[in-house]
Amino acid sequence: MVIIIRNAQVYQPEYAGKKDLLILGDQIAALGENLQAEFNGAVSVTEIDGTGMVLTPGFIDSHEHIMGGGGEGGFSTRTPEAVLTDLTMNGITTVVGCIGTDGITRDMAALLAKAHGLEEEGVTTYVYTGSYQVPVHTLTGSVMKDVMLLDKVIGAGEIAISDHRSSQPTFEEFVRIVSDVRVGGMLAGKAGIVNIHLGDSPRLMDLIWRTVRETEIPYTQFLPTHVNRNEALFQSAAEFAKAGGVIDFTGNEDIDYWESICDEVRVCSGIRRLLESGVSENNFTISSDGQGSLPVFNSKGEYQGIGIGKASCLLKEVRECVEREDIPLETALRAVTANPARILKLGKKGRLQPGCDADLCLLTEDGLKLYTVIAKGKIMVQEGKPVVRGTFEK
Repeated sequence: MVIIIRNAQVYQPEYAGKKDLLILGDQIAALGENLQAEFNGAVSVTEIDGTGMVLTPGFIDSHEHIMGGGGEGGFSTRTPEAVLTDLTMNGITTVVGCIGTDGITRDMAALLAKAHGLEEEGVTTYVYTGSYQVPVHTLTGSVMKDVMLLDKVIGAGEIAISDHRSSQPTFEEFVRIVSDVRVGGMLAGKAGIVNIHLGDSPRLMDLIWRTVRETEIPYTQFLPTHVNRNEALFQSAAEFAKAGGVIDFTGNEDIDYWESICDEVRVCSGIRRLLESGVSENNFTISSDGQGSLPVFNSKGEYQGIGIGKASCLLKEVRECVEREDIPLETALRAVTANPARILKLGKKGRLQPGCDADLCLLTEDGLKLYTVIAKGKIMVQEGKPVVRGTFEK
């Protein structure tokens, strides 16, 4: 396909002014003013008027339960898997799938199959190997083999610590997982990131801190998530980010409710506090925990109720950063575009510049509402509605 988007306010995610953008096939071919594409009628050119619109890279969701999650309230609370429009209708063009508490009925074979299915439908999909459990449940029998030999596997996770649902890994077990993932990533040219689930325990990030202090493993090998789960955890994570680590906020579509029952830190407020404390705008991301189970436990660890994570929270969190905390749009966008692309070594993702993948979103300037989504050069959402493609072609 050949697509020209004209007169949009372009964020690469850095603001680049009003420009045109040319897409050839699945890549961005040019970015500039008054772009022209002439093919003597041999190829049709689709033009999209971006006047009054903001053009951004497609969103990268670095933590989503694409095949659903195991419900901690019994089998009836298992959460449903993601469908294509859960992603595209929320601006997500790249997703990293993971397994959470249930590493038994949700296994790596099923996760990879789901990832390949979403890829065939039009969005770029990667996965982490493993789940909460230690030893890690892999496909090949080895964490390092999974990372090295399975193309879609870019790291391990979500490995659970400081949580009553984790396997309570020892320091030695934890370090071995991280080192194997790191070396496997180095040998395969991948990020080799370990996505760490952080729970409510007062131990917070102790295992991560001890690893970087007592071994040669760097801060950047970890992507701890749910860092805004509570105030104490957020403060520990902020110190980790100041020291050079990267941290991942979990978006929350229902934050007003959760703030009423716990001290969860609102994403936009947490990002503002990080920036004010001197943390680099490159050292944090936002993910959705989409389709994951969001259980509520009492002080005794007894199950009280459950919710479901929603991919829609990514755009909502970007919008709140701008509207509630006056954070520059380009800074908020980094958390769902350029930052996860760099941290996860996703190559041509996360930026709007020639040679990058044609993954992008058009948002209205007024209210930042989703208007158009293009993934791998194909229009997936047009005028706020999903583009339906037939299953069979003649």
